[in-house]
Amino acid sequence: MENPEPDLVPTRLAGLPSWLITQTAVRAGRLVADGLAAADARGYHFRLLATLDEFGPASQAALGRRSGIHVSDVVAALNELAEREFVVRAPDPADRRRNVVTITAAGRRQLRRLEKRLAAVQDELLAPLTPDERADLTRLLARVLAHHTRLSV
Repeated sequence: MENPEPDLVPTRLAGLPSWLITQTAVRAGRLVADGLAAADARGYHFRLLATLDEFGPASQAALGRRSGIHVSDVVAALNELAEREFVVRAPDPADRRRNVVTITAAGRRQLRRLEKRLAAVQDELLAPLTPDERADLTRLLARVLAHHTRLSV
């Protein structure tokens, strides 16, 4: 059942943190996708622009590792970003076989627009929580994710 009615979910199921996280993640994903689509963007666009903005120019392979996006998807998303002049590719002076990708001024402006949209999405997603509860939830989810990320490496 993809979208069960809250009052139709068995108590055993509704009491499982894994089920709650999964159901929340599905809804969060839809909110994020819709919010970014309103800006003619996708999640990969935001992740790549944010990675370039934070870490600076990088090869496509490094962008994939840093953003958690498979390299074949990185190439497709970068093609879209390059068409819109949000990034530029140039041969790496140290290794002409690979490209270095750099965010442009237009890409930084787009990143700021996307950050505003995502802030609104976070507000919508976490509407029932107080600011302190939001901070607690974020901290706890980050801790759980960090634990399992270390285990899978």
